[in-house]
Amino acid sequence: MKQYRMYIDGRWEDAASGRSFESFNPYTGQPWALIPSGDQDDVDRAVTAAHRALHSPEWRGLTASARGALLRKLGDALAEYADHLAEIEVRDNGKLFSEMRAQTSYMREWFYYFGGLADKIEGSVIPTDKAGHFNFTKHEPVGVVAAIIPWNSPLFLASWKMAPALAAGCTLVFKPSEYTSASLLEFARILDDVGFPPGVFNVVTGMGPEVGAPLSSHPLVSKVAFTGSDATGRKIYASAAESMKRVTLELGGKSANIVFADANQDNAVKGVVSGIFAASGQTCVAGSRLLVQRSIHDQFVERLVDFARTAKIGNPMSADTQVGPVTNLPQLEKITGYIDIAKREGATCLLGGKRPEAPEFENGWFVEPTIFSNVRNSMRVAQEEIFGPVLSIIPFDDEDEAVAIANDSLYGLASGVWTEDLRRALLLPDRLESGTVWVNTYRTMSYLTPFGGFKHSGLGKESGQEGIREYLRTKSIWISTATETPNPFIIR
Repeated sequence: MKQYRMYIDGRWEDAASGRSFESFNPYTGQPWALIPSGDQDDVDRAVTAAHRALHSPEWRGLTASARGALLRKLGDALAEYADHLAEIEVRDNGKLFSEMRAQTSYMREWFYYFGGLADKIEGSVIPTDKAGHFNFTKHEPVGVVAAIIPWNSPLFLASWKMAPALAAGCTLVFKPSEYTSASLLEFARILDDVGFPPGVFNVVTGMGPEVGAPLSSHPLVSKVAFTGSDATGRKIYASAAESMKRVTLELGGKSANIVFADANQDNAVKGVVSGIFAASGQTCVAGSRLLVQRSIHDQFVERLVDFARTAKIGNPMSADTQVGPVTNLPQLEKITGYIDIAKREGATCLLGGKRPEAPEFENGWFVEPTIFSNVRNSMRVAQEEIFGPVLSIIPFDDEDEAVAIANDSLYGLASGVWTEDLRRALLLPDRLESGTVWVNTYRTMSYLTPFGGFKHSGLGKESGQEGIREYLRTKSIWISTATETPNPFIIR
């Protein structure tokens, strides 16, 4: 098996304990790599290195333009390694090569964009009402950032954090998921070759309690950027509050995909399938609740089931595969457990509902695309994030009822609207409590556009100009131009 080492302070290191753990290929169910199993000692080394680099002349002494040039150089390097990185991701998380290749090819745009933005972070001269004073603001890096990323799209989501943080002048310690650590370690090799100073970027691998918890609570960490479940996000938020750390939390979702009677049904069917069965449903924005207007409910559901039934399950490296395995065994057990719950709650299984039975799927972690009808929004299958290819269909009568059902959720990450009514397309998004609303499309994203949720779906934004603000702090500077200091006992 391939053996990896952690990347700390510009060096490749084993875990201080000498321990490691296996990383499994979801398609075969077999281990393929050994990953260092870090702990508090490794976290301390990495954070100390990042803190030292934050104040080093090699990093802090760089002009903003020079930081931007490094980021653009990294983007160029990523373009050369897109296929290699995608292959590693498929081996580690089981998602389709075509999906991972699209992500690893596109993520360089974050480094180009934020590389260009690095020297355009401008303060303001404020026309103050205080005579004899000059006041201006400047923006500084927030400090050392602990970045904790999930297993579904490790490099893509790491880029969303890494590019703005580096452009702002921060330093980073990454903790990848224990299920998908290899691709970020491969990424570190590229970053090392580009020439970033030691300590600016570090990767500590291991389990959540041994690495994630001490990293997010470390006294030298100024900000935590986390993508993952809302349960873990709440723990990180509480821990960060104890030491007044800043946080960006991109958490879960139970997104509603709403189809009105006037929608283009062919496009809507494709949009619904994209929203829940692409990436085997392992996306935070998965449109796992399908709301269909009652007047077209039966015919639309029939078309949807017929189309979803044609999805080809198979080897994620094959070009014709449309549904691959889920990433890890605990997640497979969670998904099949929710399928059983839905059946017990009275939902009707129209498609799937089990693991595929063909011999070629015997060892891999596969579950069939699954569709449930007769779902009430109060059911667990409609309220709790499953993070798998399981769709719940809920009928509605009119726009008001659709909005009420869509907003009746702890989450508020994304939603979709399918309609040919221009008035509805423009006005309905204002009524939906979600950070992203797609109209007649789904899962469309860009480095230019801020992304983040409402309610239990998180805090803060990633990407776009708002993304870099999450890694900056504003300082106000006052300079007196008066020739004589007035009464020192009175506020000026």
